[in-house]
Amino acid sequence: MGPWAQPQQMPASPAPFSPRARALLAALASVSVSLALVLVGSAPSGAAVKPVELDPALKTLLASGNLSDFDGACATAVEQGDGPRLRLLQQRLLGLHPAPQPLAVVFANAEVLLRCEAPDGALQVLARISPAAGAERIQWLVMQWRAAQAGLNHQVAANALRRLAAGNLAQLEALELPVSRRQDGTAVTRSALDLLAGHLESLGQRQRAAQVLLSGTQPGAVNAARLAQAVALFDGLPAVEQDRLLELALEQAATAGAWGLVGQILDQQLALGQGTPERTERAAERRLRLSRGIDDAYAEWLLGRTAQSRQAELERQLRSPRSPGGHAPQSFSDPQP
Repeated sequence: MGPWAQPQQMPASPAPFSPRARALLAALASVSVSLALVLVGSAPSGAAVKPVELDPALKTLLASGNLSDFDGACATAVEQGDGPRLRLLQQRLLGLHPAPQPLAVVFANAEVLLRCEAPDGALQVLARISPAAGAERIQWLVMQWRAAQAGLNHQVAANALRRLAAGNLAQLEALELPVSRRQDGTAVTRSALDLLAGHLESLGQRQRAAQVLLSGTQPGAVNAARLAQAVALFDGLPAVEQDRLLELALEQAATAGAWGLVGQILDQQLALGQGTPERTERAAERRLRLSRGIDDAYAEWLLGRTAQSRQAELERQLRSPRSPGGHAPQSFSDPQP
């Protein structure tokens, strides 16, 4: 019988399941396998694996829950520190919307995985699609960076930021990306330029990190700090070039009125100790003038407090005539020095 021949008539069998019933059975089978893997992986070698009873609500969620349901369940599991439940939710989320899916579904799935503390899972979901150039690709790369950042995957994070730059690192300067959240829920952001430099430094690529920092174009205190950091990262940078970059950083910091930063940069110049004696002496003189000229309320308070303490000590000594050197006449009952 050829491969395209009709199969022989088989005995009558029960009516097939409906499409929805088949999908439900497949989902339950997937959950059962995942649960078995979790149990086997956590059991001691040679120990009998005991089945774990899932509460009805979790069973229902794993079988038919949507992304919104999983989002709430993940938040609860994270808050309660329920590791086993969290792992079940993470495993199910990876197979909840298999490829291919619209980009919006992929993003939503990755977002919930991030909130479910599964950044590697979010990267897996995002890898199922690669949008063409445009707004969607930018959104995809930002989401990829967020997942890599959460998982401390510096290489993937750096690659995502480089692709966002599209050959022009300077345009990362204005791109603010979320790095944490405050207690009120608002995001704390940092420039993508500084983030890329940080990832490269974590990878041990100090020279490339310094070059990224030097690509900033907006003058001011932020760029002054980048210049000083670049000098610290560069290995084997000639003293003349160090001095040039630090002088530029000083100029920008002083123009911005960031006198604390000016002091730090002058201290950096002194610590390098690779310039000529004339440069070192000039840096020391400027540091001294800065220290005298900065309107530092804390230093003023500290100096005033020190003076008051000294004055109190002198007054105490003056009020103790029997102390050595005091003006009270000594008697036989006075202790001898």
